Amino acid sequence: MPQQPVIIASDLEGVLVPEIWIAVAEATGIERLRLTTRDVADYDLLMQGRLEILREHGLSLPKIQAVIDGIDPLPGAAEFLRWVRGHAQCIILSDTFYEFAAPLMAKLGHPTLFCNMLDVDADNMISSYRLRQPDGKRQAVRALQQLNFQVVAVGDSYNDTTMLATAETGILFRAPDNVVAEFPQFPVMYEYQELRERLAPLIAHAR
Repeated sequence: MPQQPVIIASDLEGVLVPEIWIAVAEATGIERLRLTTRDVADYDLLMQGRLEILREHGLSLPKIQAVIDGIDPLPGAAEFLRWVRGHAQCIILSDTFYEFAAPLMAKLGHPTLFCNMLDVDADNMISSYRLRQPDGKRQAVRALQQLNFQVVAVGDSYNDTTMLATAETGILFRAPDNVVAEFPQFPVMYEYQELRERLAPLIAHAR
């Protein structure tokens, strides 16, 4: 029986690039923006809090984009992603927004990205956000499986755990202790070489 082709589904922030909101917090001095999906499991609660902070401080979309322009991939991430794309199909599944992600995608070699969208008012303030679909990472993994792909998912946060559980193989990468403790069923890795060694036989077996 022919083997299924493998597709790697990876989170973006924390796995391949630094956390965008932490970078914004550091650039603006607004400590409350340091909270991420590594800390808060309820994504809507997290985003509503962020939008309130942006309104309170008058932080417009262009100001946030200026911070993002200065963010580089994590050391070794671009090389790791090139290796992955040289051996298997790869897709980035993220809860970030297309309005944020363009410069990061350019620095990573323009991989395919599924993420969400922002609503912006006439003053360039972010008024709300729109999920591409609820639980979009898990739904993407399910859709890929229906297309007869075997999915290996890599993530680091609470909002990655449903896609990790749905994939044939789910891996936590550089996840914080609280996520590791709550989801002991997933193997945990911390270095790209270690992750590459874990992925290599899975990719080879599917050929």
